[in-house]
Amino acid sequence: MIDLKLIREQPDLVREAISIKHGDPVVDEVLELDNTRRAIIGRVETLKNKRNTVSDEVARLKRAGESADDVIREMKITSDEITDLDVELRSVEEKLNTLLDTIPNITHSSVPDGKDATENIEIKRWSPDNDPSRFTARKGLDHLALAEKHNLFDFKRGAKIAAGGFPLYIGKGAQLERALINFMLDLHTRAHGYSEIMPPMFVNADSLRGTGNLPKFRDQVYYMPEDELFAIPTAEVPITNMYRDEVLKGEDLPIKYAGYSACFRREAGSYGKDTRGFLRVHEFNKVELVKFVDPDTSYEEHEKLTTDAERILELLAIPYRRLLLCKGDTGFSNAKTYDLEVWAPIEGKWLEASSCSNYEAFQARRANIRFKRDAKAKPEFVHTLNGSALATSRLMVALLENYQQADGSIVMPEALHPYLPFTKIG
Repeated sequence: MIDLKLIREQPDLVREAISIKHGDPVVDEVLELDNTRRAIIGRVETLKNKRNTVSDEVARLKRAGESADDVIREMKITSDEITDLDVELRSVEEKLNTLLDTIPNITHSSVPDGKDATENIEIKRWSPDNDPSRFTARKGLDHLALAEKHNLFDFKRGAKIAAGGFPLYIGKGAQLERALINFMLDLHTRAHGYSEIMPPMFVNADSLRGTGNLPKFRDQVYYMPEDELFAIPTAEVPITNMYRDEVLKGEDLPIKYAGYSACFRREAGSYGKDTRGFLRVHEFNKVELVKFVDPDTSYEEHEKLTTDAERILELLAIPYRRLLLCKGDTGFSNAKTYDLEVWAPIEGKWLEASSCSNYEAFQARRANIRFKRDAKAKPEFVHTLNGSALATSRLMVALLENYQQADGSIVMPEALHPYLPFTKIG
């Protein structure tokens, strides 16, 4: 949520942010409701002062032995009006907050102009030994054919058990998935200084609202109405909400967490997109990095977080690139985002494996997460950051395709050898 004060003082800036992120034009309605709200609050304060004065007058009349009936009737009329105004105020504030929830975050000044993903900027491209041939398409078995050849995953039986887009991992495929998760968690906790978290896989509506998933992305999450719980789309949601409605100590910042979770996404609206195998699934595994940081250092911390995610790909020796998303492709809650895309040589295309974002105070304001620089300081909103490091689904595609040998076997990256009972599949 952006600051209401900013909407009052720079409405055109907010209008532009809404337009860039393809939101509904609600600024005028917000300002009208805000004016109504402040007028009601002003009227209530006037009436309360009047009621206090009348109350003093009642006490004076009674001490003097005089009748206070007329003054008491006047005080009741005033109290009734205050009650009515309080009801009206709650209604206005509810409408105002509903509209504020729909306004996207304002992008950082370093984010380039652009309407959509075609205008994102490639910042960096990496491959083992700086070999440009790594970024060319080649012939071979794609990840589905490799999975069938080596009995690694079974998407058909996964669909029979659940539905399409819910993969079933088998044998060495299951061991490889587990090895990737353990490798990423160990690197981030042992080398990068994150504390490990294993969060709940279900959250309440307040948690999803806090991270900006509700109400904007209501159609993308799985919901259990009997329990009023949602399956998490990412570990970002439960980890960020650990500190909802809390005040942190400034000396404890930055707070850094690495958490594994399964992730569940309905992928509504994905009709016509490539949904084969791991390219688009409803359930996948991911290690998520989340930081709570001092606003003064949040962009420095954002760069560090992105580098931490890139280190996974470099140790796995998987070619990747870093993209800086343009304004029109930057997410609803995000102020700035880098995407990390892995190269899949058999698919012959880039696959997004990570998004690393700075939300500034947007999530913290929604979730009321604050910090105090010292014991006597006024609480401020923290800045929240997160990044996939990494999602295993498309990482798995790139790993299998890049490590495929001419005979269809797959060698394992050296970084995974300590985590696996085999060094080659096939």
